[in-house]
Amino acid sequence: MKPLVSRLPKVGTTIFTVMSALAAEHKAVNLGQGFPDFACDPALVDSVTRAMQAGHNQYPPMIGVAPLRQAIAAKVQTMYGHAYNADTEITITAGATQAIITAILAVVHPGDEVIVLEPCYDSYVPNIELAGGVAVRVPFTPGAFRPDFAKIAAAISPRTRAIIVNSPHNPSGMVWSAQDMLALQVLLAPTDVLLISDEVYEHMVFDGGQHQSAARFPGLAERAFIVSSFGKTYHVTGWKVGYVAAPAALTAEFRKVHQFNVFTVNTPVQYALAEYMGNPAPYLNLPDFYQHKRDLFRQGLKSTRFKMLPGEGTYFQCVDISDVSDLGEADFCQWLTREIGVAAIPLSAFYGSGFDQRVVRFCFAKQDTTLLQALERLQKL
Repeated sequence: MKPLVSRLPKVGTTIFTVMSALAAEHKAVNLGQGFPDFACDPALVDSVTRAMQAGHNQYPPMIGVAPLRQAIAAKVQTMYGHAYNADTEITITAGATQAIITAILAVVHPGDEVIVLEPCYDSYVPNIELAGGVAVRVPFTPGAFRPDFAKIAAAISPRTRAIIVNSPHNPSGMVWSAQDMLALQVLLAPTDVLLISDEVYEHMVFDGGQHQSAARFPGLAERAFIVSSFGKTYHVTGWKVGYVAAPAALTAEFRKVHQFNVFTVNTPVQYALAEYMGNPAPYLNLPDFYQHKRDLFRQGLKSTRFKMLPGEGTYFQCVDISDVSDLGEADFCQWLTREIGVAAIPLSAFYGSGFDQRVVRFCFAKQDTTLLQALERLQKL
């Protein structure tokens, strides 16, 4: 047989897998990969058990069970003021990553361009390439990680099919403001450019800030696939359940792909999530829950030579390492894991060019005891 020609020749093992393996090898505190080390609400697990015992164990509808779609539509309307039809505009997905690739495969044709804002989550560009599209990389302002609308405008061409926006932003923790979203709405208004709005950290905005969902802005909502994640919101990343809200015409194209790359999503978990969503407190209280952890971690970092970047949202904290080491980001993260016993992620891994600005990312979605253990080690610096 002839050697296979790779569909993704530039893709290797992700930095998250590499750093997690290194952390395990050196018994380091893993603040690299973004997942909690604490349990979800036992009431949510009990809901899954009840759903299984009630017989919800066979294929659900391809688009998701009706009670969950209805609960999502009601929540979005309450929080963001936009009414989505639960039958024609809400689809349950196998996590946000599947939602994003499905949206891209649904609308991007070979040769189409998709704008990505760097640094960006590592699935975006491979998804675009699998669709035959071309990723057009536009950098955020280094250090501040604010959108540069002049550069975004310059990147739009007749071949631009979509732009991917992520707020709150992984990896930087930056949150798009209402003014940012209005500027994007104005920029896209005269175009046919679609928006894929990755909002998986929607309930992690701190210091009294407000998440600016694309659903709040009519000119964005009419062209947007809005993606969110129950895994992030309810501390169940391993369940891999998310959803997409989009206008009916976009949803129809989305579901054409969804039915063939996933078809359906775990039935009892869907029923459990629908029941659990009846109480809004868990997601309404999430900003305070994570702000406590952010503040605990930032207070401890004050005793180190790290320079903290603003942490407006998500469960990530970025730091400048310039006063700590002369190493580049990737080498520093390897050294930090081996010698200090704490794993982090280099921001260069989120850039196609490997741009190194001497910044690394920590995840504080951990038990307080885990954070305190990590801080005790980091304070050696």
